[in-house]
Formats: sequence, structure tokens, C-alpha cells
Amino acid sequence: MTGGTGLYIKAFCEGIDHIPAIPEQVRAAIQESYKNNGLEWLQEQIKVRDRGYWMQAEQQNPQRLMRALEVLTFTGNSINTYFGIQKAKRSFHIRKIGLELPRAELYERINKRVDMMIQDGLIDEVVSLMPFRSLNALQTVGYKEIFDYLDGKTSLDFAIDEIRKNTRHYAKRQMTWFKKDNSIEWIHPNQTLDLMS
Repeated sequence: MTGGTGLYIKAFCEGIDHIPAIPEQVRAAIQESYKNNGLEWLQEQIKVRDRGYWMQAEQQNPQRLMRALEVLTFTGNSINTYFGIQKAKRSFHIRKIGLELPRAELYERINKRVDMMIQDGLIDEVVSLMPFRSLNALQTVGYKEIFDYLDGKTSLDFAIDEIRKNTRHYAKRQMTWFKKDNSIEWIHPNQTLDLMS
């Protein structure tokens, strides 16, 4: 397997945690409170009510924070209670290899990739997605900045700079997540590795 989010890789390697189903009314109430009160309200709810989860949470990620608050509100238990209770047994050997670049090189690659995305039609893609802009999948880096540009809130140059900046921040958060996994072997992309060892 190549790539994937941290949670996807964790689920692939260890199985999926069994978290109780949350009634729709609980989910809707929390989403409405977040919509009315913003990220700071959501962060404060988790910080005060579930300190253990807060200390290791993606604190800028409203989707994860709302999910934790849903579980806490409905079950009375921290979402941490349901994590890693029983790891799935896999019939194959897992070896995790992480690619690591010096920060300056990584940021240069990110900037070039953003430029390529713009040249390859990102703006036209976002225009075609305007009817679906409220979907969670479109609340991500690249889309939200171009939505702001199309709404006249920012210039195109500003939107592109924001995509670059937010992508760098995302890359930093990803690295922080993956560095917690001591089983990952870190190498430079140009380095060779004996895959048979």
C-alpha cells in the first residue's frame, strides 16, 4: 500500500475501532452549536470535558473534535475509551516506510505542486463544484481558498498563497502524526532500502 491518511493506514494495519452509533439528533445538535459558535467553542468543549483526548487531538480539525464530542455526549465516555481495544490480526507482515525531506525542500515541492494544480485547472474544477461546496470533502485545502476567491473575498494571488501556506501546515501536522509511530522507518526519497530485511 502506498500513501493514505494516518487514520486509514492505522485502520488497515490494526483494524477499525468499534465506536457506538450516535443518534442523528445528537450529531445535528453538536453540528448546529459548532456552526453558531465556531471552532473556539468546540475546542473549549473538548478541552474542559475530555482533557485526555484534547491533549492528543488534532485541535484544529473540527470534524474530529465534533466526533469526539458526539461520543462523549451520547455515551458519557471519552472517544479514547474505544480506541485500540483489540487490534486485528493480519495474515501478512507489515513494514512501514516513511519518506522524509529537509523542510526547505519539502516546502519548495509544495509550492511547485500548488502552481501545477492551478495550471492544470483547479479553478475550473472548483467552479464546477460550487453546487456541492457545503460537503465536508470540499472543506479542505485547495477548495476552500478558491471558493473564497470565487466569492470575491480574496484575490487569486492571495488564495494561491493561502493554499501554499495551508498545505505546509497540513504537511507539518501529518509529520507530527506519523512521527508518533515508532514502527516507521524514515528515509530520504533518494535513499535505497533493503526491502527483504
